[in-house]
Amino acid sequence: MPALCRDCLTQFDNARRCPACASPRVTRHPELWELSIAHMDCDAFYASVEKRDDPSLEGKPVIIGGGHRGVVSTACYVARIRGVRSAMPMFQALKLCPEAVVIRPRMEEYVKASRAIRAMMEELTPAIEPLSLDEAFLDMGGTARLHGAPPAVMLARLVRRMKLELGLTGSIGLSHNKFLAKVASDLDKPHGFSVIGKGETMDFLREKPVRMIWGVGAAAQVSLDKAGIRTFSDLLRWEQTDLVARFGGMGERLYHLARGEDFRRVSAHTPMKSITNETTFNEDTADPDLLDGHIWRMAEKVADRAKAKNLAGRVVTLKLKRADHTLLSRRISLSDPTQLADRIYRTARALFDQVGDKGPYRLLGCGISDLCDASSADKLGDLLDPGAVRRSGAERATDAIRERFGGKAIVKGRTLR
Repeated sequence: MPALCRDCLTQFDNARRCPACASPRVTRHPELWELSIAHMDCDAFYASVEKRDDPSLEGKPVIIGGGHRGVVSTACYVARIRGVRSAMPMFQALKLCPEAVVIRPRMEEYVKASRAIRAMMEELTPAIEPLSLDEAFLDMGGTARLHGAPPAVMLARLVRRMKLELGLTGSIGLSHNKFLAKVASDLDKPHGFSVIGKGETMDFLREKPVRMIWGVGAAAQVSLDKAGIRTFSDLLRWEQTDLVARFGGMGERLYHLARGEDFRRVSAHTPMKSITNETTFNEDTADPDLLDGHIWRMAEKVADRAKAKNLAGRVVTLKLKRADHTLLSRRISLSDPTQLADRIYRTARALFDQVGDKGPYRLLGCGISDLCDASSADKLGDLLDPGAVRRSGAERATDAIRERFGGKAIVKGRTLR
């Protein structure tokens, strides 16, 4: 059976340990040299960056998040053993792990590390589909001749480089389609390498719970439970027409995934659908000045990301969550797309005023969607707002100053509220 040492990259047959370095970190599989669709997922990415940059955190439970009312962004594996999970409310996480070291996110450092990993991926293949800062699909089909080695070897080399050069680890899932590659990457974390071949697909899936399907959330799980569908074998008993009649478009997808079929290609050009920013307050607030300041800060962050990616949005959205967790959402389409913080802020503020609910609120967010290239943005002006052109010019001038002297070179008074 083909085997690969993930430490020294020696290729061999059958042995449980590497014959070259005696490492037990060996991946063995009949189709190891034939498969080419991979999913790479960094291990507890944000927390790993923090532990790399601060060795005193080694061995300690680390939670990346903010404030008693916030949520967990990432938890290291030490904290996960205590039951801490991503998206868990911070107060609940600290009950489970009161000795945890809580660190506010340093997005600039995470982005820097993500870009370094992406550069390593690009040396292997141009077919990379990022899902977030810390995970991506890779299509390594046709690269064996270029690299002189099968995709499995190059993927093992990738995670070894990540460890040696960046001090970060990742887990690889290798299979014959995206669905199974992503499933495989979760089988042996952290620092794992798992393979699901064509020949074993049906046997592997048959008794697995359908909740392992990416995108099947709590609501979908309830619907499936009501239909008596809990495992893939349950799905296999349904005809395709019946699944579609019961679940619509999701039924079509479920029919194929139950058989290990996923026809999606790894797309290097999946378009971004929206740019948003939101914050959860430490204490519920109805303070209009405080809320106004937050709307401005979020509009600035959304605008900065849009400008960095040369994008603009035709739709501005506002999101509010009351103290009782009731969610309010408002959106409006603009006459022409925008990437300007001033215009995003004024539109979001107008939406806030239209809500007519004084709060208090526990969460506030805003963003833009229906994205397009920025070349068509902010061209029409506003006849009802003669000062818009002047403010637009001032914002562009401010951007130029910040680019030269730093992000804090100019700060609006509204930001300080």
